[in-house]
Amino acid sequence: QVQLVESGGDLAQPGGSLRLSCADSEFMLEYSAIGWFRQAPGKEREWLVCISSSGEITVYADSVKGRFTISRDNAKATVYLQMTSLKPEDTAVYHCASAATGSCPKSKNYVTWGQGTQVTVSS
Repeated sequence: QVQLVESGGDLAQPGGSLRLSCADSEFMLEYSAIGWFRQAPGKEREWLVCISSSGEITVYADSVKGRFTISRDNAKATVYLQMTSLKPEDTAVYHCASAATGSCPKSKNYVTWGQGTQVTVSS
Protein backbone atom coordinates (compact mmCIF):
# COMPACT_ATOMS: atom_id res chain seq x y z
CA GLN A 1 0.00 0.00 0.00
CA VAL A 2 1.14 3.48 -0.82
CA GLN A 3 2.45 5.51 2.12
CA LEU A 4 2.75 9.18 1.20
CA VAL A 5 4.92 11.81 2.86
CA GLU A 6 4.99 15.41 1.71
CA SER A 7 7.90 17.77 2.16
CA GLY A 8 9.19 21.09 0.88
CA GLY A 9 6.71 23.42 2.46
CA ASP A 10 8.19 26.68 3.68
CA LEU A 11 7.74 30.41 4.00
CA ALA A 12 8.04 32.11 0.62
CA GLN A 13 7.72 35.67 -0.57
CA PRO A 14 5.07 36.71 -3.07
CA GLY A 15 6.37 36.01 -6.54
CA GLY A 16 8.68 33.34 -5.23
CA SER A 17 8.87 29.63 -5.88
CA LEU A 18 8.78 26.39 -3.94
CA ARG A 19 8.98 22.75 -4.88
CA LEU A 20 6.97 20.24 -2.92
CA SER A 21 7.71 16.54 -2.91
CA CYS A 22 5.43 13.59 -2.30
CA ALA A 23 7.35 10.42 -1.58
CA ASP A 24 6.10 6.88 -1.12
CA SER A 25 8.13 4.88 1.36
CA GLU A 26 6.63 1.62 0.05
CA PHE A 27 7.69 2.31 -3.55
CA MET A 28 4.23 1.47 -4.84
CA LEU A 29 3.57 4.98 -6.15
CA GLU A 30 4.35 4.10 -9.77
CA TYR A 31 1.01 2.32 -10.15
CA SER A 32 -1.14 5.24 -9.03
CA ALA A 33 -2.24 8.56 -10.34
CA ILE A 34 -1.28 11.22 -7.81
CA GLY A 35 -3.09 14.41 -7.02
CA TRP A 36 -2.23 17.51 -5.04
CA PHE A 37 -4.75 19.33 -2.88
CA ARG A 38 -4.56 22.24 -0.49
CA GLN A 39 -6.59 23.48 2.41
CA ALA A 40 -6.40 26.97 3.79
CA PRO A 41 -7.71 27.86 7.26
CA GLY A 42 -11.47 28.16 7.23
CA LYS A 43 -11.75 26.98 3.64
CA GLU A 44 -12.69 23.72 1.98
CA ARG A 45 -10.07 21.42 0.56
CA GLU A 46 -9.23 22.39 -3.00
CA TRP A 47 -8.05 19.99 -5.70
CA LEU A 48 -5.14 21.43 -7.68
CA VAL A 49 -3.65 18.96 -10.10
CA CYS A 50 -3.28 15.31 -11.01
CA ILE A 51 -0.69 13.26 -12.86
CA SER A 52 -1.30 9.80 -14.27
CA SER A 53 0.86 6.87 -13.24
CA SER A 54 2.91 7.08 -16.42
CA GLY A 55 3.26 10.84 -16.16
CA GLU A 56 1.85 11.28 -19.65
CA ILE A 57 -1.36 12.95 -18.56
CA THR A 58 -1.63 15.96 -16.27
CA VAL A 59 -4.76 17.88 -15.33
CA TYR A 60 -4.73 21.28 -13.61
CA ALA A 61 -7.25 23.41 -11.82
CA ASP A 62 -7.68 26.85 -13.36
CA SER A 63 -6.46 28.46 -10.15
CA VAL A 64 -2.94 27.08 -10.61
CA LYS A 65 -2.67 26.47 -14.35
CA GLY A 66 0.42 28.18 -15.73
CA ARG A 67 1.97 28.66 -12.27
CA PHE A 68 2.22 25.14 -10.88
CA THR A 69 3.78 22.14 -12.60
CA ILE A 70 3.43 18.54 -11.53
CA SER A 71 5.96 15.87 -12.43
CA ARG A 72 7.00 12.46 -11.20
CA ASP A 73 10.02 10.21 -10.97
CA ASN A 74 8.74 6.68 -10.54
CA ALA A 75 12.26 5.35 -10.01
CA LYS A 76 12.43 7.52 -6.90
CA ALA A 77 8.77 6.92 -6.04
CA THR A 78 8.30 10.68 -5.82
CA VAL A 79 5.92 13.23 -7.29
CA TYR A 80 6.85 16.89 -7.38
CA LEU A 81 4.84 20.08 -7.41
CA GLN A 82 6.81 23.05 -8.68
CA MET A 83 5.08 26.25 -7.63
CA THR A 84 6.03 29.60 -9.13
CA SER A 85 4.67 33.13 -8.99
CA LEU A 86 3.38 32.41 -5.52
CA LYS A 87 0.62 34.57 -4.09
CA PRO A 88 -0.52 35.09 -0.50
CA GLU A 89 -3.69 33.21 -1.37
CA ASP A 90 -1.57 30.12 -2.05
CA THR A 91 -1.00 29.88 1.69
CA ALA A 92 -2.36 26.51 2.82
CA VAL A 93 -1.49 23.01 3.90
CA TYR A 94 -0.68 21.02 0.78
CA HIS A 95 -1.49 17.33 0.60
CA CYS A 96 -0.73 14.71 -1.99
CA ALA A 97 -3.01 11.73 -2.48
CA SER A 98 -3.02 8.56 -4.52
CA ALA A 99 -5.85 7.40 -6.73
CA ALA A 100 -7.13 3.84 -6.91
CA THR A 101 -5.86 3.47 -10.46
CA GLY A 102 -3.25 4.91 -12.77
CA SER A 103 -5.72 7.35 -14.27
CA CYS A 104 -6.67 10.70 -12.82
CA PRO A 105 -10.13 10.28 -11.35
CA LYS A 106 -12.74 12.68 -12.71
CA SER A 107 -14.60 12.34 -9.43
CA LYS A 108 -11.52 13.60 -7.56
CA ASN A 109 -11.79 10.59 -5.24
CA TYR A 110 -8.44 9.56 -3.83
CA VAL A 111 -7.76 6.70 -1.49
CA THR A 112 -4.54 7.42 0.39
CA TRP A 113 -3.43 10.77 1.77
CA GLY A 114 -0.28 12.24 3.17
CA GLN A 115 -0.15 14.35 6.31
CA GLY A 116 0.52 17.56 4.45
CA THR A 117 3.14 20.27 4.33
CA GLN A 118 2.61 23.94 5.20
CA VAL A 119 3.16 26.60 2.57
CA THR A 120 3.05 30.22 3.68
CA VAL A 121 3.36 33.06 1.21
CA SER A 122 4.00 36.37 2.88
CA SER A 123 6.33 39.32 2.70
